Amino acid sequence: MKKFSENIDQFHQPEYNGFLGFDIAGLKNIIRKNTIPGPPGPGPYKSACVFLLLFNPEEPHILAIQKTDSEGYPWRNQVALPGGHLEDQDASPLEGAFRELEEETRISRGQVELIGSLGHYQTINGRDIEAFIGAWDATGPVRHDPSEISRFLKIPLRTLVHTHHANNFHHRIPLIDELRYPFEDVVIWGATARILHHLIETLYPLFANLEFDN
Repeated sequence: MKKFSENIDQFHQPEYNGFLGFDIAGLKNIIRKNTIPGPPGPGPYKSACVFLLLFNPEEPHILAIQKTDSEGYPWRNQVALPGGHLEDQDASPLEGAFRELEEETRISRGQVELIGSLGHYQTINGRDIEAFIGAWDATGPVRHDPSEISRFLKIPLRTLVHTHHANNFHHRIPLIDELRYPFEDVVIWGATARILHHLIETLYPLFANLEFDN
């Protein structure tokens, strides 16, 4: 049985009372109309799924995880989104994403309103990840297995958009060595950075009123 850390409850925000600051219908409409990366062609890919959760309606944030600092672990210290490999019992990638989300964070399906799919992203170690986006109500503590996850990160969407703008990522897809989103003491790269890049490009018209530091 997995041992879960019990002391991470900083995301409990009852004053926001759900999704009051999010225009869920508007986000769903934007995501639905936008072209998303499709699945790869035939190849030795192992299917995986992740959830990009938006929360904090007054100032949108993204919930991310940092993998443990375990020697030999392929994802050692990497910043990722909650998720994992699809299992035989998963009826669909979305079902697998909800299952993995609850297993990794103890966030239940009832706490998340699905917005849509952000498409497929391949990793250098042969994973094909389908990313889903949802609005999380941020009620109740989140918990993790300390043998797999070292900590949760709550990342302001505004910070990611500023990096996106400052590095001229808009209207282009940078090479893997260039596409980086630093946050505090970590750097987000790889498939997670490509998912964030796609999200920001999709929502970029909504950020027109942000003041960018040039």
